[in-house]
Amino acid sequence: QVQLVESGGGLVQPGGSLRLSCAASGATLSLAAMGWYRQAPGKQRELVAQISKFGITDYTDSVKGRFTISRDNARNTMALQMSNLKPEDTAGYYCTAEDALTETAYWGQGTQETVSS
Repeated sequence: QVQLVESGGGLVQPGGSLRLSCAASGATLSLAAMGWYRQAPGKQRELVAQISKFGITDYTDSVKGRFTISRDNARNTMALQMSNLKPEDTAGYYCTAEDALTETAYWGQGTQETVSS
């Protein structure tokens, strides 16, 4: 089992920056891809960014150039640095991680981010 705990959400003004963190604990040795999803009220959950164990990243088009995903395999942590935030970035953000051996996807509880003036 893997436990994921997010932190760093909050209220920020448009154009501001915020950093989300995700800490993994438990059976983390076989974790492969990790990522961030978000879900806004009334909308489907969408993949925002993902990063492989070797650091290969991918982003949804709407956040390219504004968000940066990173991970520290030694510390079992992942981060999402968000800049030039827009009101449409307002959502609950969820950390995910996939176990390469069992192909199990784990989810954190989520952290709320609100972009508003």
